[in-house]
Parts: sequence; structure tokens; C-alpha cells
Amino acid sequence: MYPDRVVSGMRPTGALHLGHYHGALKNWVRLQSEVPCLFFVADWHALTTHYDDPSVIETSTWEMLVDWLAAGVDPSQSTLFIQSKVPEHAELHLLLSMATPLGWLERVPTYKDQQEKLADRDLATYGFLGYPLLQAADVLIYRATQVPVGDDQVPHIEMMREIARRFNHLYGKEKGFEEKAQDAVKKLGSKRAKLYNELRTEFQQQGSAEALEQAKAMLDDAQNLSMIDRERLFGFLEGSRKLILSEPQALLTEASRLPGLDGQKMSKSYGNSIALRADKDVVTKQVRTMPTDPARVRRTDPGDPDKCPVWQFHLVYSDKPTQEWAAKGCRSAGIGCLECKQPVIDAIIKEQEPMHERAQQYLDDPSLVRAIVADGCDHARKLAQDTMRDVREAMGLGYN
Repeated sequence: MYPDRVVSGMRPTGALHLGHYHGALKNWVRLQSEVPCLFFVADWHALTTHYDDPSVIETSTWEMLVDWLAAGVDPSQSTLFIQSKVPEHAELHLLLSMATPLGWLERVPTYKDQQEKLADRDLATYGFLGYPLLQAADVLIYRATQVPVGDDQVPHIEMMREIARRFNHLYGKEKGFEEKAQDAVKKLGSKRAKLYNELRTEFQQQGSAEALEQAKAMLDDAQNLSMIDRERLFGFLEGSRKLILSEPQALLTEASRLPGLDGQKMSKSYGNSIALRADKDVVTKQVRTMPTDPARVRRTDPGDPDKCPVWQFHLVYSDKPTQEWAAKGCRSAGIGCLECKQPVIDAIIKEQEPMHERAQQYLDDPSLVRAIVADGCDHARKLAQDTMRDVREAMGLGYN
């Protein structure tokens, strides 16, 4: 029904590390050349867990934006903006909260999980309970078709879909909808109109998912329909409702295979991360001091690559011949640990060189980043306002 559009965001946590690059940013860079993308700094989300100390948010926001640009996110291909500069996110969040059952928020898997992990913080707030709803508003307001996420975030996307479905069911009533939908069917032409009615009947009477997909594909191909007629026919397929909010799909992304320097998940809070724009000397020192297989006490002791965090870096950064050289040299004690680490150091520095180059112009002139964000916020806000106009009208709030 709506054109393909990808939406994704990150909480501003300061300078990013290589785990962020391999887990998300690399994927963003690929997606931006395939489909329209909106990427936003989720500064309001940062307040859900750091409401008592918001002082770091502003600095972290600009640092993170420079990291995105350094990683290759291109403002000529993607829309970059800051969540709080598009107040329609907050309005949609509020309106969605009026009809979202409390139980839906309490059953989100990460709710209790985060409370346990962040036991040192008082998270008994509405903001923390409601953050999945704000997350839904962030995506639904752009009528996104895809959201790139890892496995752990799929329940959040499912909840967004449920919220959109419930909203459409409650508020997608249009005066004279059925007559308008029947008029739109005629515009398909006699052959397609007949097929549409058959597929609609098959789905509504027999629940055929195949019939539903076939009908949707046919509507996607119909060139002579206006956006509003297409919207009506999608709604008419599944019942007698107009679809106001679209249901986004989870676009599963491969989890980052890059661990931290100690073999755990890479995280600033664990002190085991390599910054995205780290100096060469820092990278060299960090990798050279990485722990290796504890069995290799002396240079002549053989080791096991599977027990060594450095080997996980080889799997990400080294080609097959280098991996074979490292594995064989480790098992036979033919090479020392420092020798084994050098190709990893070289590969990380090589990967970071273009990032340093891209970042430099923004570090030299921070107004460039602010101009990119200002343009991005303007574009995002126009899209958000279009959605909110439809949402207000559907909820009886469209009066002047």
C-alpha cells in the first residue's frame, strides 16, 4: 500500500565502536542505496533510563551523528534527523497510548530483562514501561515498510504491527467506505476487478493467506489507482476498514560477529571496545594486549584458536589464507601471539582509514552536521505531519 521505506534509530550513547559498525551501520550503508531510509537519533529514548542525568545526551548526539557519517551513511541517500526535533512522534505516542492495552507493554520481553540488568536505576516510571510504544510511534509515523533489527527485537516489531492493526480496526472507518471501495474496484478494469473480488472472497471466507498475498501483489502492480483508492482496496480486502497505519516488517539483520577485546559482547561499559574512530596507536595497543588462549603460557606452547578472542577477530577481518596461517601457527606454536595479532591490527586500521577521512570535514566544520540534520528534520517532519493529519481525522480530532 505504501512505498518501501526503512526506518531505524539509535540511542545517543556517545562515540560508537566497531561492534556498532558491524552490527548495524554497515547494514544501513547497504540499505540506503536500495530503498529510501530514515535514520534518527533516539534522544527521547535515552531519557527512559537516564532521566536523572541528561547532561550527556547533547554531546553524545553530535558524536554519534559524526560516527554515522564517518561509517558511510550518506545524507544525499538517507534522511538523518533527531527524534525530539519532530514533535509529532510524541503526539502519535500519546494518541496510541489511549488505545494500547497495558498488558501489551508489560509482556514485552525486554521490559523485565532490562529492569534486572539495570537494577541500580529506578525504572518504575511510565516512560520506561511505555518506551516500546514510543518506539512504535517512531516507526508507524513514517508508515515504514521495513525495520532492520536483530532477533531480540522481533517482538517489538510484532507489537508495532499489533498496534497498527488495532488502530486501523478502531479508527479506520470512513463514511461511505464500502461504496467508495466498490467504485475503486471498477477502476481496476473488468478482468482485474473480477479477480480482486474472487481473491477477497477466498480470503474472507476461507482465510487463505495465499489469496491475500496475490490480491496485494495485484494492487501493487495496478498503475491507474490513486493512493487513496489503493488504500481503500487494501482495507476492503481484509474487512471494511481504511488502513491508516501500515504494518512494518522486521528486516532481520545478521548479528555482529565481532566480540569485545576479551571475547564478551563488545560494549563501552565492559571496557572491551574499539572506538569507530580510534587512533592507530590506540588500536595497535588494544589488540596487542588482548588476552589469548590461556594454555599458551610460553611462546613454544601450542594453542587452540577456538579458545582465543583474537581468532574471532580473524573470522571477521582476515581472508581464508590468513585464517589458515593463524590457525595452523597457533596449534603448532609456529607463530607467537603478537605475530598472530598483526594482520588483525592492519585490517582494522585499513577499515578505519576512510572513516577518519570522512569524519574530518565534520570535525573541522561542525555546522555541516547541523545543516544535514536540519534538512533531515524538515523532510522527516513533512512525512510525519502527513500521517498525523490522517490520524487526527480518523480519531475525530481533525477539526479547526
